[in-house]
Amino acid sequence: MKDAKTFDELLDRKYGKVGAKKRNEFEGKAHMFIISEMLKEARKEANMTQQQLADKVNTKKSYISRLENGKGNIQLSTLIRIFETGLGRRIGLTFL
Repeated sequence: MKDAKTFDELLDRKYGKVGAKKRNEFEGKAHMFIISEMLKEARKEANMTQQQLADKVNTKKSYISRLENGKGNIQLSTLIRIFETGLGRRIGLTFL
């Protein structure tokens, strides 16, 4: 691992090449972490509690909490509803 020259090389060595099961699992968790941090930051910028956000999008506070802690899976439609309806934010997607 010490002789890896790029972050991608490090990931390849530790989790396998892109498409490998272990690599996919790692990247899925990494993406969920990023989404959870973005959600938490947007909610705080909106000066809302988890309960207020949950009420606004018709869900439970415990669900918002799980998402913010990176512990749950989220459907795209729910993610859009939370950000757009609950927080007044727009979501853009990029496919590579």
